[in-house]
Amino acid sequence: MGSLTIWHWLIIFFLFSTYIVPVWRIVSKAGFSGAWSLLSFVPVLNFIMLWVFAFSTWPRERT
Repeated sequence: MGSLTIWHWLIIFFLFSTYIVPVWRIVSKAGFSGAWSLLSFVPVLNFIMLWVFAFSTWPRERT
């Protein structure tokens, strides 16, 4: 009961991928590195990241 089985890991991977893939694509389309989307899993940094991306000048807007 104390360890996670393969089914638990598959569910965690599925939930992780259904969240991270769209966030990665949105951040990439905005002109930033997709790796910034990994910050969305850090509890306080996800809100800071949201506000920074909302009010900063996106690299795609500069052209």
